[in-house]
Amino acid sequence: MLCHLTWPVITKHFFMTHHSFFRTGRLTVCLGGALLCAITGSFAQTSEVEPDSEPVEVLATNTIPLDDITQRLVMQEHKPLAYAPIREADILWEKRLWRIIDVREKINQSFIAPESPLFPILVAAIMSGQLRVYSTESDRFDKPLLQDEVRAMLFNKDTIMTLEGEEMTEEKVKIVENEMNWEDIKRFRIKESWYFDANTATLKVRILGIAPLVDVRDENGDFRFEKPLFWVHYPSARPLLAHHKAIVHNDNYAANFTWEDLFETRRFASCIYKENNTLDLRIKDYKEGADMVHEAKKIETELFAKEHDLWSF
Repeated sequence: MLCHLTWPVITKHFFMTHHSFFRTGRLTVCLGGALLCAITGSFAQTSEVEPDSEPVEVLATNTIPLDDITQRLVMQEHKPLAYAPIREADILWEKRLWRIIDVREKINQSFIAPESPLFPILVAAIMSGQLRVYSTESDRFDKPLLQDEVRAMLFNKDTIMTLEGEEMTEEKVKIVENEMNWEDIKRFRIKESWYFDANTATLKVRILGIAPLVDVRDENGDFRFEKPLFWVHYPSARPLLAHHKAIVHNDNYAANFTWEDLFETRRFASCIYKENNTLDLRIKDYKEGADMVHEAKKIETELFAKEHDLWSF
């Protein structure tokens, strides 16, 4: 019977019987293509570099990068503790002492630490008008120095020959200022007051002044004498010193130890060169050689023995 069927009838019968098969195949091809596109897109996304959680800041060419792991603001906001008020009636006994701090001693290396030396801190504050200094004609802080006077001490004027013009052949004399090298300051003077406070029955000390010392040499470079440059009134300079770090750390770089902390905790070595006396004499004016050292140690010993003696009052 099949032989009697014509070709059009056979073709129509074939497509009708397999129509569902072709529909299923088309659907499968479409789903496969969509799945392939999805997989390809996901691979394309994962192959790209994910952006950072925070945008990268592009620094300007003139911006100085931070040489640290964070901003250090604690010291900038630090304020020194105010001194407790003292009544004159409570000062049972007092002695004025003058000391010498030699920065070449090991314990005093903080004064010449390249990261934060004391002398450049004082000079920068003086030149900016933040700190007033006083003449060394006396140590009573009674004669303020002008900035021009301080500049004349700290800067030496010199003349040099320079070449100018388009062809750099024209010679011209130019005046320049050479700043004093802070490493030339080897010693400091300290003026302080030791007193027995009857209110607390304790021996206390307060620093009154600081003076950097510089060597004076002759034309041949030979040492002649040592002179102080200026006096700094320490109580007035405490807020400034409290904002500058003193390098005293051994293994803890994060230690916030200021110059004000260093002086208040007396983390320095010194020797006495003068005590208050009737004729205002220094030790070297009435002692010589090794006797000067023994006299200074004697004054130091009597000073601490005074606290025990006053307890019997």
